[in-house]
Amino acid sequence: MRLDQFEVNPMSSFREEINKTTFGAFIEIDPHRENISLRTLIDHSIVESFGDEGRACITARVYPELAIGEEAHLYAFNYGSQSVTITSLSAWSMKAAQIAPIQKRRRPPVT
Repeated sequence: MRLDQFEVNPMSSFREEINKTTFGAFIEIDPHRENISLRTLIDHSIVESFGDEGRACITARVYPELAIGEEAHLYAFNYGSQSVTITSLSAWSMKAAQIAPIQKRRRPPVT
């Protein structure tokens, strides 16, 4: 069986000039013997998905206008011919990045 992992961008923005390509990756698995993991990170305008512990990775830039804060949602769907069972699902909130001002960053030693 081939697992198709997709990020669908057609609804990522109302703007016509934005690239709305659908991105995909493929992983060969035996669904009767293997489980597959999928980890998706969402951060304002980036969606990054890692399939099967990183064997496949997709990064997409999105431009949400309606999916902000509590209006953002993640969906799992199956368009395949075999059934899929989600055995666990966890979600966490990401903290804001802590970026030090340029003056306080350590410079690499000169060699």
